[in-house]
Amino acid sequence: MVAASAGVELVNQTFLIPANDWRFTDLGIRERPVLIRAEFDVQAGPPVQLILMERPDLERLNRGETYAVVAATRIGPQGLLEVHTVRPGDYVVVVLNHSTAPGAANVRLRVSVDSVESTELPPERQLTIVAISFAVFFGIVTYSARRLWLSVRR
Repeated sequence: MVAASAGVELVNQTFLIPANDWRFTDLGIRERPVLIRAEFDVQAGPPVQLILMERPDLERLNRGETYAVVAATRIGPQGLLEVHTVRPGDYVVVVLNHSTAPGAANVRLRVSVDSVESTELPPERQLTIVAISFAVFFGIVTYSARRLWLSVRR
């Protein structure tokens, strides 16, 4: 797969996240698959977690319901996510402070998005190329085997 990319920095700022709370950034990408790179560094306070999820799951998180994640870092003082989205979607990056101790986490967040244009062939075309390749291969093998058999018989 050959890809060309052009990166855009969406976020480069510091967030103050109270204990047992979270902040999010909407990536605003809905039309195409992209490469998302998000990194954080806790400058002061407890360790946090970075989560990439879709907007409907953010709404579930907000309501206190079970939610799904696309990718997540471990809870720590710093972390990095690099995710190539397979399909277009309404993605958000969430910084989650799981700590219940008093005090907020001061977190520096950087998020960039690279538009990736793939030259990958559609599945139907891939299947056609594989079928033609097998046919040519077996044709050559059959022709060679027949020639070899005839020369052995003489």
